[in-house]
Amino acid sequence: MRVLKRGMRRRRGARPRAVHIPGAAVTLAGCLPGLAAVMALALCANAVDRSATAAREARTLAARVPAPHSAPRPPVVPRSFWAEGSATGGKQPPPRYDDSVVAVFVHHTDTPNGYRCADVPQIIRDLYAGQTGARDFDDIGYNFLVDRCGTIYEGRAGGVDRPVTGAHTVGFNHRTAGIAAIGTFTEGAEVPRVMTDAIAALAAWKLGMSGTDPHTQVRLVSSSSLSRFAAGTPATLPALAGHGDGYMTSCPGAALTARLPEIRDLAARLQGRP
Repeated sequence: MRVLKRGMRRRRGARPRAVHIPGAAVTLAGCLPGLAAVMALALCANAVDRSATAAREARTLAARVPAPHSAPRPPVVPRSFWAEGSATGGKQPPPRYDDSVVAVFVHHTDTPNGYRCADVPQIIRDLYAGQTGARDFDDIGYNFLVDRCGTIYEGRAGGVDRPVTGAHTVGFNHRTAGIAAIGTFTEGAEVPRVMTDAIAALAAWKLGMSGTDPHTQVRLVSSSSLSRFAAGTPATLPALAGHGDGYMTSCPGAALTARLPEIRDLAARLQGRP
């Protein structure tokens, strides 16, 4: 039988007053006697558990919801398809990563155009050998390569869906991805439509991960004075740029450079932008 403290009376027939237990119910429980304290602690633990569960569910839902203006991932042939056996020489260092990709640079490989698409894996192996040999790169510099049939290949190691730091544009390898069109696209060269469509789809997907509009300009900081900007200088560049925008070069060639506006347009449409 409960003993009332001296000077306290309960009115006959009166209902006990409900006690509101906020998130800091543990402090209140310290003031409640016996069973009431236990109940308060149980209620508090249950509320905390529900809050934690709700937070986990919210995070899971957010991970499933695509970012605004994202684009679907196009098919990408994995690196293993061309990097066979001794292609990487067993000296591959761990990949490096940035926080996100906010710009892409379009290149051409300055190699012959009349190749068979079945021969592309060997062409990429040759590019890898040239860049890691005479040029002493630690891997192929481009993050992706696109052939004349519109097939996209994974280039630099590290994962196609991750912001891998490449070696494609001196001064602007950080927070960017390099996409190389396999061939030479100087003035007068034919640039296959399937190739530009594939570049647009790839750029739309990579830029969509950071919510970047292919039509916009982004601010990047030069890491090398060999680029068009002194090291440490902020530069405003197209989010979908040609190699020559960041480095003194004619790459990706006049013919492919002339196609960049329509590549931007298609990439923006693929992101659902007007």
